[in-house]
Amino acid sequence: MLIRLKAVAAAEGLPFGERIKTFNSRRAQELAKWAEANGRGDAFHEAAFRAYFADGKNIARIEILVELAQAVNLSGKDARTVLQERTYATAVDDDWTRSREMCVTAVPTFRFNQQTVVGAQPYEVLAKLVGS
Repeated sequence: MLIRLKAVAAAEGLPFGERIKTFNSRRAQELAKWAEANGRGDAFHEAAFRAYFADGKNIARIEILVELAQAVNLSGKDARTVLQERTYATAVDDDWTRSREMCVTAVPTFRFNQQTVVGAQPYEVLAKLVGS
């Protein structure tokens, strides 16, 4: 799986480093929900992607996540509070429940008009999915 991901990332010019460990992304998902609510979701997702896939950082660690929040112009203090109080835990639980109900088992998964495409895909595959 990582070999394919690395090849796709290279083809798209995306950073992808050598990861030797997999880290739990649950806290990052919760902080991402908060970042989205504060208009910085895309920036946070990109920063988390780079931290995890390119830099090999442990995105399960609160300190790393606070740094990522600050890097995208969000309050480090507020980010720490969100993580410690688990403010967005229910929202992430709801996302996971919906994913299970829709039989989503991998990321990314694209659904349109009852059709599903799983995994990083070329533009042509996604265009065909939406009928462009």
